[in-house]
Amino acid sequence: MKRLRLGCVCGLLVSLWSRPGAAQDTTRTLEQGVRVGITYTPGLRPGLLVMSTPGSVLLDSVRTILQRDLDYSDRFEMISLPGAESLMVAMTAPARSPSGGAAAVEGFVNYGLFEALGADYAVGIRAAADTPAVVTVFDVRGRQVRRVIALRAQSVEGPESRLAIHRASDEVVRAAAGTPGIAATRLVIIQQDRVFRIDADGADAVPVSRAGVKAMSPTWAPDGRRVAYMEFEAGAGRVYVQDIASGERRLVPPTAQGLNYALAFSPDGQTLAFTRNGDDGAHLFTYNLARDCCLQRLTADRFSDNLSPTFSPDGRRIAFASTRPGTPQIYVMSADGTGQELFAPFDYGVTGSSYAPEWSPDGLNIAFHRDVAGIPQVFVMDVASRRVRQLTSAGRNEDPTWAPDGRHLAFVSTRTGSRQVWIIDLDTGRVRQLTRLGDARLPAWSPRIAEGTNP
Repeated sequence: MKRLRLGCVCGLLVSLWSRPGAAQDTTRTLEQGVRVGITYTPGLRPGLLVMSTPGSVLLDSVRTILQRDLDYSDRFEMISLPGAESLMVAMTAPARSPSGGAAAVEGFVNYGLFEALGADYAVGIRAAADTPAVVTVFDVRGRQVRRVIALRAQSVEGPESRLAIHRASDEVVRAAAGTPGIAATRLVIIQQDRVFRIDADGADAVPVSRAGVKAMSPTWAPDGRRVAYMEFEAGAGRVYVQDIASGERRLVPPTAQGLNYALAFSPDGQTLAFTRNGDDGAHLFTYNLARDCCLQRLTADRFSDNLSPTFSPDGRRIAFASTRPGTPQIYVMSADGTGQELFAPFDYGVTGSSYAPEWSPDGLNIAFHRDVAGIPQVFVMDVASRRVRQLTSAGRNEDPTWAPDGRHLAFVSTRTGSRQVWIIDLDTGRVRQLTRLGDARLPAWSPRIAEGTNP
């Protein structure tokens, strides 16, 4: 991490405040997310400083949320410095647009000061005449503005306002790293037998399913507007697909019977796969949501349980857990049920049971949990090589689900006592707690929530 002693910082502030910086030529063409003329040491993350003009409650609140989002992206070394929130007044070099035209940002920016503080990027938040706030991404080494983002949020209250700030955070990540962050996403979880949705920073838990009815197996549709889940009532497990914004829901299939659970949407959102219990075991089925018909059974082996289907991103294959080798292990098949074979390697009598596979968004990995000495731990398998690696070891850890960036996993852990949802960054190994509820289970991560969508 980049650190400066406070005394050194004060000296730098004095010297750099009084020395104007030279205006830089910003007419170079930059590919999005590519730094020109800068060499980074592999494994080191760029330093990021977030600052705002003082005196505004809204801007202070925006800065708090945005800085937390950027920290949770795990792509930056966040620079925390006493007085950093007021550094916007320490501006000496003209801030220009990436095209080199007229200044896109009012005021001046002291790039030399930011660089001395260890920042590769700086983010400024200020008020503007035509919008409540403007977020500007400064490329410190390149001496130019990377992006200017108009923030329409009038406050930090309400889901749409928070989503607007989260989307701005993701655009900051896009400007610096070339791909957006995961702040404008949500998760659905089971808490006290009811489906709740929460923001990716752990805020705003909102109930989705009915109170007083036991729910399980929540999952997101690819459009980010709908969720599916099972409700257990009157001896049956019925599957519902619900529009998050309106609350309208439909029963799938309409003549549902038996126990139906462990749900998964196809990548195009037109098909729902699930497990149904029967007299000869638990089997996988699909239902065509677009045509509202065509229930199809995919597994036929008698007296085994086939659970937790997950589609590959191209929709051609389904991975699932099956007890056909004796203990549950990870299998794969074509989406029509043909070509079923063992997928994740295991040693009979040595490797424990494996459950809850989920394909990564890029199709390169599958996450699942496997018993290690009788305790579930989260694993990831490289699809091409079928190499398996263990990610967790403290407490019981299970039911992993991928973020849309393919580098973060949410999972359930008892490492602090009760079951809570935690998040791990596969690149850095950082683990953080997401929920602090009475009991949280079965998380499912949404796709990025597009603007105009407010689930």
